[in-house]
Amino acid sequence: MERQRELSLEGKTVIITGASRGVGKQAAMDFARRGANVVIAARTVEVDNALPGTLGETLQQIEALGVGALAVPTDLAKEADLQNLVDATVARFGGVDILVNNAAATTGDYWNIGSLELSREDWLYQFDVNVHAPFSLIQMCWPIMEKRGGGRIINLSTGSGEVFRLPEEPPKVNAVGKFSLTHPAYYASKRALDRLGNALAPELAEKNIFVVGLHPGLVSTELVAIRVRELGLDDSVAVPMTVPARMIVYFSACENPAEYTGRLFWAERELAEMAIPLD
Repeated sequence: MERQRELSLEGKTVIITGASRGVGKQAAMDFARRGANVVIAARTVEVDNALPGTLGETLQQIEALGVGALAVPTDLAKEADLQNLVDATVARFGGVDILVNNAAATTGDYWNIGSLELSREDWLYQFDVNVHAPFSLIQMCWPIMEKRGGGRIINLSTGSGEVFRLPEEPPKVNAVGKFSLTHPAYYASKRALDRLGNALAPELAEKNIFVVGLHPGLVSTELVAIRVRELGLDDSVAVPMTVPARMIVYFSACENPAEYTGRLFWAERELAEMAIPLD
């Protein structure tokens, strides 16, 4: 692939889920630096001693850049919260141009238990957050984007086989150090999200709305730092949060998104192959 020219994001409105920390927060800051109105959503409103970052902290940092910003406390497993997120965005900024489905259910005791011990409740929760919420947000934003002439949807994935462009699926790793990777609901739901974007792409493209799946890779987030310290996760190949955040912005601003729609990409590889600068 060749790098495309990037269009201005000045005045565009973007919704980013899971933006109290990590890649979501980094992307929110990057959009703000380009003059976009940024709407951030997450559950973390109050300070949590177990995890750094809150919606309020992210909001303050975005507002310091002099752009429009809105923080909407949102539980992605609740449909009413999703509708409130979209309604609040439209009420404040008049519409939605870019939707970044970044949030995922990545914490909880189920990461440390075997597959046979995984409850149906925990299984369904992963799908509620990782698949059903993005689907509902896409449905809610679709007519709004269409009325504005089109839009972009970026779905954050995980290590899916298609992303690596190999003839066969890579063998699944069960653990890295003491950190378990055996949680089937997370990976199954993320693969479902990949296929969802692929399946919706043709219909969305008719409305000038384009959907891209992005695998961020192992990223040096605050959560990864905690797992390195407490569980021995090997982060020697981790990339900074600026890498996936930069690719989120690129796919949101590229001149011809039709080339990418319905496809899956790996942030680190694509950034290198297209020689996209981080700044």
